[in-house]
Amino acid sequence: MILPKLILTDIDGVWTDGGMYYDNTGNEFKRYNTSDSAGVLFCKLLEIPVGIITGEKNNIVQNRAKKLGIDILFMGVKNKLQLVEELCLKYNISISEVAYIGDDINDILVLKKVGISGCPANAPSYVKKHCSMILDKEGGSGVFREFVEKMLGEEYLEKALKFYFESLEEFKQ
Repeated sequence: MILPKLILTDIDGVWTDGGMYYDNTGNEFKRYNTSDSAGVLFCKLLEIPVGIITGEKNNIVQNRAKKLGIDILFMGVKNKLQLVEELCLKYNISISEVAYIGDDINDILVLKKVGISGCPANAPSYVKKHCSMILDKEGGSGVFREFVEKMLGEEYLEKALKFYFESLEEFKQ
């Protein structure tokens, strides 16, 4: 598999289980799986930008993206394909050089166009049929990391791990 030049992801149903949790005062909560952060780390080590595109608009997603150093964040997006095409122009890449993971109907147009497309195991069948990768994990269970690791394959995953461990050596005293 050819390494993508840009990796984009939906959030709800991919990084989360798709649930929206509210307390008695109306505060919203989302549960993230910390193993997905290693997927972002692997991309950073290989200098592949990662972007989040979501229809949701809230501080929870913004805080998670900031914590992980996500390169691109677009919230409140109605037409994801149009945005992906604009990002391709900005980064001077073709849509076939983009990888995208999504789980629902608002992701289908992007999944059909990108070079590498993936979805969690619990995505509906009408989404799965547009994906080059149907992952083993469900949304909120580390599926983004699984997506990245499968794309990288053994060669690039080993390269990312080498970079990681070399960076740790730099901090030894």
